Amino acid sequence: MPRYEFRCRSCGDIFEIDRPMARAAEPATCPQGHPDTVKLLSTVAVTGRGGAGQRPAAGGGCCGGGCGC
Repeated sequence: MPRYEFRCRSCGDIFEIDRPMARAAEPATCPQGHPDTVKLLSTVAVTGRGGAGQRPAAGGGCCGGGCGC
């Protein structure tokens, strides 16, 4: 289940909530009971361009070993 991070505008507390993606846009109340919160943007590291075990193509491109410059 995805975890969403929120910040309370009243007290500044940052907290996380686990909820289904279907409920991602719902507001959240901070642990102190304040209803004025904002969902924070999370950064997720995603690497690769395909399935496991694939390798990037070797050489190619100008001055990358394929054009003879």
